[in-house]
Amino acid sequence: MTTATTDERALAELQREHGPALFNFLLGLTFGDRQRAEDLLQETLVRAWLHPEAFDADYDSMRPWLFTVARRLAIDARRSRQARPTEVSDVVLESAPAQDDTADSAVHALDVREAVRMLSPEHRAVLVQIYFRGLSVGETAQALGIPAGTVKSRSYYALRLLSRNLPGYSSRSSAWSSASRETASATST
Repeated sequence: MTTATTDERALAELQREHGPALFNFLLGLTFGDRQRAEDLLQETLVRAWLHPEAFDADYDSMRPWLFTVARRLAIDARRSRQARPTEVSDVVLESAPAQDDTADSAVHALDVREAVRMLSPEHRAVLVQIYFRGLSVGETAQALGIPAGTVKSRSYYALRLLSRNLPGYSSRSSAWSSASRETASATST
């Protein structure tokens, strides 16, 4: 049993007459993706080849039939791409940043919170204003109603106490204390 197909000359004429317009139409449907537009054009012409009865219909032109087939193929192709998850290669996985271990940061946060709780209310108030609320020395002095020099000394001694109360954080806390001194001197001038 043989299946009837469109005559090759008729198909070549169809491609010559409607191919460029059909390609431009498909290029718009594929958002400028030339490869997909070419694939869809080829598939549309294959459908015309497989359906010789379309040539026998009393159309003035084959263009509406071709454009309808092409549009439906483009819609089907888009739906099938959206139905599948995006493929990821090994290169993408290797370049993806590793997820941080949140357990360590949670433990550090609890340690710091406990150490800050052990400070006197005066020292704690200064650290909260400067490090947690991001205020400058002058703004902290104004908020707490104390002189700027007192804010500087309280933050310095609070950070020293924290470095003693946080075992294993001494290198980090010394960086904190030097940073707090730099912040205090920069904001007071």
